[in-house]
Amino acid sequence: MPVHPLLASRFSPLMFDPAWTVTEDDVELLLDAARWAPSAGNSQPWAYFVARRDEPEHKRVVRHLARSSARWAPSASLLIVTMAHRYVEDTDWAYSDFADYDLGQSVAHLTLQAHAMDLACRQFRAFDLESLTADLDPGPGWHILSMIAVGRPAENRPADRERRSTADLRTAPWA
Repeated sequence: MPVHPLLASRFSPLMFDPAWTVTEDDVELLLDAARWAPSAGNSQPWAYFVARRDEPEHKRVVRHLARSSARWAPSASLLIVTMAHRYVEDTDWAYSDFADYDLGQSVAHLTLQAHAMDLACRQFRAFDLESLTADLDPGPGWHILSMIAVGRPAENRPADRERRSTADLRTAPWA
């Protein structure tokens, strides 16, 4: 059995259709997919700040983008700031080793749901983390990790995408 077409056909565009707008129902469906991700002890240590284009939240997030992402990300219909809750309630742990990993699982679920909806996601970290954190002021124990641009791609998926081989995945980086 080959890799599922949903996985094999996914790509991260650098251009989004600036005329297309995500609906509130679309946003709810994306977040619903994200919430079904597995997590350690069912802790679900993730949260999202959702910023739809042409709304005040979008302008608030865009001003923190680095020059590189500011060239393409604002045209996406939706920018999502991802956060992980690294403090584990009811323990003496100062830091959760699994919160960032669990957030990644949730983002992967959101990404595949978007692709199933004929949308595309581009995950990135090209923004001023310090100023965005100061602006959004997440609660204690919450840390901003990345952003996701979501929208209709304005380009076709490259036909010749290169991926590392499974043999390489088994050998690198072991000494």
